[in-house]
This record gives sequence, structure tokens and C-alpha cells, in this order.
Amino acid sequence: MADWRNGVEFIIHPSKIKVPYTWSVGTTGSKFLRSLRDDKKLLANKCPHTGQIFCPPKLNSPYTLEPITEWLELTGKGTVQTFTLRHYDSLAAESTLPKIYALIRLDGATQALPHFLGEVDFSKIHKGMRVEPVFRESREGHILDIQYFRPIEDKE
Repeated sequence: MADWRNGVEFIIHPSKIKVPYTWSVGTTGSKFLRSLRDDKKLLANKCPHTGQIFCPPKLNSPYTLEPITEWLELTGKGTVQTFTLRHYDSLAAESTLPKIYALIRLDGATQALPHFLGEVDFSKIHKGMRVEPVFRESREGHILDIQYFRPIEDKE
């Protein structure tokens, strides 16, 4: 039997598909995001077995799968671990390119938090740079309630 696809000209149409959806961030995520929105505070939690401190917090330890119940409040200050220019923008309607994206080890946390850097020229950024969060005026309970992290001179 002949394959019907023989001799067919395939036309390729590149496109993007947007699939809107909603999902619950659960009790742990809700507590974290409410703290950002309502109090401009960064919360973390601590694995009872390994002592790892997670921000954003986790419901269960990825190492032991044990529930994590010990909560900590972080200062929000941290240290740039690595950084790059981000040329892709998933929020193109409200932002300009490129953006500076960094992994930030928050003081007291053992894991790095990915986020944007602002109020700094890319050529001035370096590994080990101290930063602090800048919160949006209007917050909604989202990680982007932290608009970006900016450089600070740590005088502590």
C-alpha cells in the first residue's frame, strides 16, 4: 500500500502557543508570597535533616522528602553568585531588553535565588557583589513583587 505522504508538500508554520492556566502554589508558596506582598519580607525554611535553607521555601526536603516546618525570615540582602544578560523576554509587553539576570545567594540561605538586577551597569557587576531587593509599589503575591535586586555598599 502506498504511503499517502509521498509527494505531499509539507508547509511548516512557526508559531507560539499561549496556554493560560491557573494553579495553586499551596500552603508553603502562599505563605512566602503573602509575606512578599503584605510585608516586603523574604521567608525561607530549613530542612530538618540536612540543615539546607531554601528561599523560595519548599514543602518537603528534596533530599529526604521530609516535611519542612521551620521558617526563617531573611534580611533580603545577598551576594551575586553569577550573572548574564537575558535577551529573551517572556513579559515583553511590560519590559525592555536586555535584562540582567543573576543567581543571588541570600544571606542565611544555602541555595541561590534567580532574579533580575537593576540600577547597575552590566560592566560594573561582579561575582560577590552585595545586593538588596527593590519591591514594587503595587504588589500582587508574585516573585516579581521584587522588581529587581540593586547593588548596596554593605557597612555592617
